[in-house]
Amino acid sequence: MVNRKELDPDGGPVAAYGARLRRLREDRGWTQEDLATRTGYSSKHISAVETARRSSTLSFSRVVDAAFGLTETDQAFDREWRKLRHGVLLEGFPEYVHQERRAVELRLFEIGIVPGLLQTPEYAQVLAASSVGRGTITADQAAERVAFLAERQMLLEQQRPPTLFVVMDESCIRRVVGGREVMAAQLERLLEFATRPLTVLQVAPFGIGERRPFDLPVNLVTLPDWSVLAYAESQAQGHLERESGAVASMLASYHRLAAESLSPADTVAMIEEVRKGML
Repeated sequence: MVNRKELDPDGGPVAAYGARLRRLREDRGWTQEDLATRTGYSSKHISAVETARRSSTLSFSRVVDAAFGLTETDQAFDREWRKLRHGVLLEGFPEYVHQERRAVELRLFEIGIVPGLLQTPEYAQVLAASSVGRGTITADQAAERVAFLAERQMLLEQQRPPTLFVVMDESCIRRVVGGREVMAAQLERLLEFATRPLTVLQVAPFGIGERRPFDLPVNLVTLPDWSVLAYAESQAQGHLERESGAVASMLASYHRLAAESLSPADTVAMIEEVRKGML
């Protein structure tokens, strides 16, 4: 008799996903081979998902939904997967991403690392791998995080992308992430973004000193009705601010920061200089 691993739905969201997959399969009288035939995935893959040895993916969830007749329903595995994916993100960030997708303008300020929307896949993978090395996320979660970032970046490739204003602290381009080759490619990516018609890229130089108004990253989202939301993060969580007075103050500070920062032309010159030092 084949050994059957007992599942613990309370063992975490990945375990709950797997236990539900097994329950629905068995409710229909299907074997793992039967579900494999219906989805195109191997029975070994299905077993690994059911026993939480492998995390699900969006594509797997969608074919499972089709097999079970759950597509676009409240019980869809697609929805459950999205909740799982958000589980690797900072609290409050999924709500920000929802607003980011609606934006007509985005204003970003970042310290230490290149803003996610402008990262190369290799740069993003190094950052995710570093989190794995510190034990804060798993390798599967790192892959999900990088895939989620790639999905976010499609926002800038759509037919009518939002106008993107980016101010980066000088540390973003001076701090070497992933070695010289990865960093040189990242700086080249920034130079390409700087040429786009709806992108304004500036560096806030170290010389600003105490005149830099922000000590944490800040994102400002302008929505289609021209209302503005502000998003900021601590080490533990993110917060989306809607109160008009607080947002107006942050927007004014952002404009002061942009005025103190290098011009777009001088920013390109600095990035080119730093990039040459990487080659």
